[in-house]
Amino acid sequence: MIHAVLADDEVLARQKLHLLLRDEPEIDIVGESSTATDTIELVRETRPELLFLDIRMPGMDGFDIVGALSAETTFTMPSIIFTTAYDQYAVRAFEVHAIDYLLKPFTAERLRSAVQRALARTPPELTSNLNKRSSREGASYSTRLVFKSRGRIVFLPVSDIRWIGAEENYVRVCTDTENHLLRETMAHIEERLDPEMFLRVHRSSIVNLQHVKEVRNELNGDCTVVMVGGQKLAMSRGYRSRITELLIRS
Repeated sequence: MIHAVLADDEVLARQKLHLLLRDEPEIDIVGESSTATDTIELVRETRPELLFLDIRMPGMDGFDIVGALSAETTFTMPSIIFTTAYDQYAVRAFEVHAIDYLLKPFTAERLRSAVQRALARTPPELTSNLNKRSSREGASYSTRLVFKSRGRIVFLPVSDIRWIGAEENYVRVCTDTENHLLRETMAHIEERLDPEMFLRVHRSSIVNLQHVKEVRNELNGDCTVVMVGGQKLAMSRGYRSRITELLIRS
């Protein structure tokens, strides 16, 4: 598994890239940024193995970002895949040892080719994930979520999450003291969470089993999950046996 950061000042471009990368199981997106300063800070904090980098960005261009990161001595420089609408920078891109140069709009097949190059170039020791742990079956799951919220970069341990709810094109991640609205899908965030700790109880809800107080059968026949903090979440019938099994086990 390779950790990746997406850096592009165009929201739609980041969204498209994020969507295409969902079909690449080897890539785990740990953060997104829209400015040069945010990109440098995010890479310093998350230490990804791969950086998808736009060339024309506010403040500094992509090559300035590469120069600033290359000067760092506290972490290993990530591999770079440039994403741009301009072809005139290709030679310079490979002079700074970029893995690939994707011209927008690029196809899923072209992106997959670039990802395969990244996988081939990444040393095995760099793909060991310090921010993930293995489940009993050997799959890896995130131990923290990294995202930008209200002008700050948040590193949220998944153990702090009480529950997650879907809101149209967003998900709301709720802790004991605050909540964050992320442009994400329930399916993708569910894939990143350990099913021994988190359970999807409804198409619109995922709960942390450590913070479930009780499962209640209502008079009308519906099932409700009651959280320690008092929140009540609807539960689909298909999940009843699964949550009972996990709660008894825990």
